[in-house]
Amino acid sequence: MIVKEQLKAIIRELSYEEREVTLASGRKSNFYFDGKQTTLHAKGGLLVGKAFWEEVKQFPGPIHGVGGLTLGADPIATATSIAADLDGSSVHAFIIRKEPKGHGTGQWLEGRKNLPPGSRVVIVEDVTTTGGSSLKAVERAKEEGLEVVGIVTLVDREEGAREAIEGAGQQLRAVFTRTEVVG
Repeated sequence: MIVKEQLKAIIRELSYEEREVTLASGRKSNFYFDGKQTTLHAKGGLLVGKAFWEEVKQFPGPIHGVGGLTLGADPIATATSIAADLDGSSVHAFIIRKEPKGHGTGQWLEGRKNLPPGSRVVIVEDVTTTGGSSLKAVERAKEEGLEVVGIVTLVDREEGAREAIEGAGQQLRAVFTRTEVVG
């Protein structure tokens, strides 16, 4: 519980802002969570890894990998992989590109050699709003031959992501909801 309390304090201090923004979904909002301010912070990154690993462990095992769409998922996947290793589990990080690599192998997924087809993975995300980015990551991972067992987000903005994700047959676990962070 101490991990989550410390992490919530960092999110409140560094990631939460009340201002007008346009979200990735195209929606307008009067508040914003910039998850990368927390996930790239030294202590925040460590706490994110520990908190995400606790959530990932709630899915039926084995779990072979954690990853998602670049850029938001990158530090989360790495931190979670390290936290898992420190806990005695081998869970590799992977990154899903927004476009295939323009040279070399032209691949969509980085970390491929660590995750053969059929590997069981969890998609990670910093913030979910409508669930669109998470579902895109699920689709791409499945196209790469991975079995997606669920999704974990740092903050669920509580604006339809859970319903969309569950409607698509996936389970969403949130380290925090917007309500838990801002009250």
